[in-house]
Parts: sequence; structure tokens; C-alpha cells
Amino acid sequence: MPKLTVVTREGEERTVTGEIGLSVMEVIRDNGFDELLAICGGCCSCATCHVHVDPEFAAKLPPMGEDENDLLDSSMTRDATSRLSCQIPFTDALDGMRVRIAEDD
Repeated sequence: MPKLTVVTREGEERTVTGEIGLSVMEVIRDNGFDELLAICGGCCSCATCHVHVDPEFAAKLPPMGEDENDLLDSSMTRDATSRLSCQIPFTDALDGMRVRIAEDD
């Protein structure tokens, strides 16, 4: 199973395994990271699963959709590495990816 390194808002770093086919949000949630709220459950209708993705993996991610882009515009902490983790399918290609949970807006 591919591995994902998650950095919490407090700076704690933990590497977890994830099931292929889940979203990155589901992998984070299923591994007990409570600070990633994911209020909409992965429907791309909020921005509470906002993460900052390691730039080395940017080319391996699917392109950002218009809805995701619009939702991220509402975040005060958006930057070039921002993505909604519910919009990133977890695949073997993402093995070793590092994400940081964004600050709460």
C-alpha cells in the first residue's frame, strides 16, 4: 500500500498507509487526523479538507477543477501548493507524497 506523510497544524509529522482508490482526504481521515474536518464528506462543496501538497508531486496530481479553484479562493492560507484533498485520488503514483493540513480559516 502506498504511503502518505501528513503534517498537522502543530507540525507533527506521521507517515500512514492508504488504500488505492480512496481520496487523500479519506486516507487522512481514516488514519485519525481529526483536524481535517472535511465537512462536506468529499463533495467539493467546502474547503475544510484544504492541504498543502509537496511541490515534487504537483505534476502527478489531476488538474484542479473550477469548483475546487473557486473554493480555495475563499481560503486566507491558499498558496501555489494548495489543493482540496477530497479531489486527489490516492494512487501508487503518490507513494511518498507529503501534505500539510492547512490552517483553519
